[in-house]
Amino acid sequence: MAYNIFKGLGIALVTPFTSDGSVDYAALERLISYQIANGADFFCILATTGETPTLTADEKRRIKEMVVRMAGDKMPILIGCGGNNTAEVVKELQTGDFSGVDGILSVCPYYNKPSQEGLYQHFKTIAAATQLPVVLYNVPGRTGVNMKAETTVRLAHDCPNIVGIKEASGSLEQVDEIIKNKPGKFDVISGDDALTFPMIACGAAGVISVIGNALPKEFSRMIRLEMNGEIDSARKIHHKFTDLFNLLFVDGNPAGVKAMLHEMGMIENVLRLPLVPTRLTTMQRISECLKFRL
Repeated sequence: MAYNIFKGLGIALVTPFTSDGSVDYAALERLISYQIANGADFFCILATTGETPTLTADEKRRIKEMVVRMAGDKMPILIGCGGNNTAEVVKELQTGDFSGVDGILSVCPYYNKPSQEGLYQHFKTIAAATQLPVVLYNVPGRTGVNMKAETTVRLAHDCPNIVGIKEASGSLEQVDEIIKNKPGKFDVISGDDALTFPMIACGAAGVISVIGNALPKEFSRMIRLEMNGEIDSARKIHHKFTDLFNLLFVDGNPAGVKAMLHEMGMIENVLRLPLVPTRLTTMQRISECLKFRL
């Protein structure tokens, strides 16, 4: 039986682009080094924040190989592998190159809005197609369907290699229900930076973070303090982050964190369509917040 190794601060890695729209591998290398040196516990690559739907197969291969080369001997690596066609996900799992990665993150099927039984059968089939640990990803704001707590718990009990869920439903009640009824080998991981503090208080094992791209040292400190029982100190850091949490997502993800990284001089502020950079007003507010970094 597999157990969850994806704990603490996970980085939902962005994909930097140059001004002409190509992948900026030099900036990506700097980002990876920066996060390794400043408190990251694991990487989550080629998922939502990485603008993966807009990447070519060759770009995805090169990004995966760079992260494995730089971080594979230092921390676990979780890679996105999901979709709304179960057979295609299974095919990717069976034919793709997953060497050097430690688990897959698989999002709930989007657009076609399956029932709870459909979600259960989808993930059960995916789990059976790989020997890697599987972390489920529930993000109804993007997919149009919420995987209920009872479905998550059912999968956690029935599938030995389903080891966790990235929960981004926004419902602490749902998170609490999962944690109350889950098996010991299974963990809840926050999928929402702003809810990480209360989710860890409920018993979550960590976060797959967007803001961690820019401020890994500060955010990992909050997580470690809270997990060590230093709740008041952790809460103070959480409250200092509040304005930035809102700014990161007001114009969509990863537009906010890319604007922040650009203000820090780490990447170009470039996204691939259909995503566009943050509005100038948002950019100015991010810049003001960064002047008062923790």
